[in-house]
Amino acid sequence: MSAATEFAPGLMVQRTPAPLRLNDYKLIAFDMDSTLITIECIDEIADATGKKAEVAAITEATMRGEITDFKESLRQRVALLKGVTEADMAQVRSERLQLTPGAQTLVEACQKAGLKVLLVSGGFTYFAEHVRGMLNIDYVRANMLETVDGVLTGGLIEQPWGDICDGAEKRRTLLEVASLLGVSPAQCIAVGDGSNDLPMMGAAGLSVAYHAKPRVRAEAQIAINQGGLDRLLEILR
Repeated sequence: MSAATEFAPGLMVQRTPAPLRLNDYKLIAFDMDSTLITIECIDEIADATGKKAEVAAITEATMRGEITDFKESLRQRVALLKGVTEADMAQVRSERLQLTPGAQTLVEACQKAGLKVLLVSGGFTYFAEHVRGMLNIDYVRANMLETVDGVLTGGLIEQPWGDICDGAEKRRTLLEVASLLGVSPAQCIAVGDGSNDLPMMGAAGLSVAYHAKPRVRAEAQIAINQGGLDRLLEILR
């Protein structure tokens, strides 16, 4: 890989991606937490139990790639959420969840160009389905928190594809949806910020790091380090 060049302030291109026209792509896959939205939902939920700092430290280490077992990391963090109520989660959703600047502009431009949109998250369906509605997203895959009588148990619910959407599952989901659409991985864009996004970013024809951890910035073809998600449209016309 050639040295990164600054396409514009805060917008790095590691190597020239081809093609450079948005409508040559058919699918764009987004991570959710700290990519499509500004928060890490699991950290904000943990605030309800007074364990935000503890959970956030694990999240940060995991996203940086310092903790390599995402599944075990997530199980540890979800266990710390035991006792959080659905009312607590609703409060996080209504008061703290915000779309990342430029997210709506980029998604709408992709949709106008004929791309399908996939949200694939190591976070939770409770929030992912809300974001799906906000942006009219086509496909969603995320983890499902277990609740009993409106209270989190500290566990996850098994889904048809498995119980935890980690990096390998993100990659598999991207390829599965591409196959469903009859398009090649080269016609896919993957956007993320953490180390668990690298497998899907590596499988896609174009990889985009958004305000990402150092390792992710280094491996992506395009790195947006300043400004909103819609800065991708400065490169893909």
